[in-house]
This record gives sequence, structure tokens and C-alpha cells, in this order.
Amino acid sequence: MVETTISFTERLKARLQDRLVSVREALGETTVELTPDSWADAARILRDEPEFGFEQLIDLCGVDFLGYGSDEWETVDVSDEGFSRGVEGTSGPGRFNWEDRPRGNGPERRFAVVVHLMSVRNNKRLRIRCFAADNGLPVVPSLVDVYPVANWFERECFDLFGIVFEGHPDLRRILTDYGFVGHPFRKDFPLTGNVEVRYDAERKRVVYEPVSIEPRVGVPRVVREDSRWQQAATEQPSKD
Repeated sequence: MVETTISFTERLKARLQDRLVSVREALGETTVELTPDSWADAARILRDEPEFGFEQLIDLCGVDFLGYGSDEWETVDVSDEGFSRGVEGTSGPGRFNWEDRPRGNGPERRFAVVVHLMSVRNNKRLRIRCFAADNGLPVVPSLVDVYPVANWFERECFDLFGIVFEGHPDLRRILTDYGFVGHPFRKDFPLTGNVEVRYDAERKRVVYEPVSIEPRVGVPRVVREDSRWQQAATEQPSKD
């Protein structure tokens, strides 16, 4: 009799079935995308059933896919300052809304919640993801009943991304000031903010004023693989 070993991915597919949108393995990591309706139910299965045993929630965060796949880099032609210079353009986040975004390889929904789970018993890690159905008012079920540690993570995600966690026992801002307008980790939130805050010595209180600095475009750094890094690693100083 020949014994067959069922892979971890196949076991996930077999158990979660209709709750699944997709299962993907890349770079030694497994990512499971779930439907919003089965988010909490699937998490409970992954926690309680011995073949999975993901008893620890390590992290929970939000993702804004506005501008996903587009960039404002000059990466083909070289200038006297080198490659990868940021250029002016209209394709970057903050200069278009979700409906008018450049169409690329990005998802059809804007906001997602990503959770990292760990099973000490089985020495496994797993990433689960869920997209909010509504781009205007993103709502995802809370995982507090399954993983109580998710409480503050979900409050942070609500504060910074505006994702509402249905069923959360105390969903309110946790990092921004009272009366803060907007969600600062959304990609259409201005880098300069909406207001300036300072202490007014004459009024003897904190005052809010319009932003006085010019808006700017943030351009991320690109790290390239080339021979310079390999040379730097192999060139060791002589002991003689």
C-alpha cells in the first residue's frame, strides 16, 4: 500500500472550500484569501482544529491598493544623476480617486485586511487576507472573539485606514488626536496633512491652522541588485 502525503495547501483547500477565494504559495510563504462572510469562521477553524492549530495572531494590518502597480520612476534612460529618478506625472496615488485610477494588474477592491498567524504546535506560519466588499465604506468582521489580541490591532487599522470591524467591542481611534479628520495611511491622504497644530502663547492653547507648506510627491527608494553590492560584500580588508 502506497501512502500519499497531502500538502499543507491541499489540506487548506479541502477544509475551507467555499470560504476560500484563493491559496497562493510564494517565497516559502502561504497566503489564503477568504471571503468577508467567512472571515471569522475560517479563522476559528484555523485556530481550533489540530491539523492547523494556529493559536497565535501575530499581526493584523490594513492595505490600501490605490495606485497598485503604477509608478512615477524613470528607470530606462540614465541621466547625469543616475537611474531611477522620480519624475513628475499624474499616475501616482493622491492625484486620482479609486474610480479614475490607472487600470493595471491590481485587485478590483481597494481595501484589504491582512493577518499573520502562527502555530507553535505545528511549527507553521500562515497569512490570511480578506478584501472589504465596499470601497466607499470598507467593512470586515472583527476577529476579537477568535483572537482577543486583535482588539488594538483592529482599532489601529480603523484609525489609519478607515476600515470598520463589525462586532468589535470598542472600535475607536487609538493613535490620532481627538477630532482628527481622515485616515492617514490611505494613499489619497495628503502627505502634508490637512491642518497644522501649534501652541499659541497669546491664546495659551493649541490651535489648528491651514497647512503652510507646499504639497510634494513621495518617491520610494528602489534597491537594485547589481555587482556593486556583491563586490562590497566580498572585498574584506587585509589583516597584513
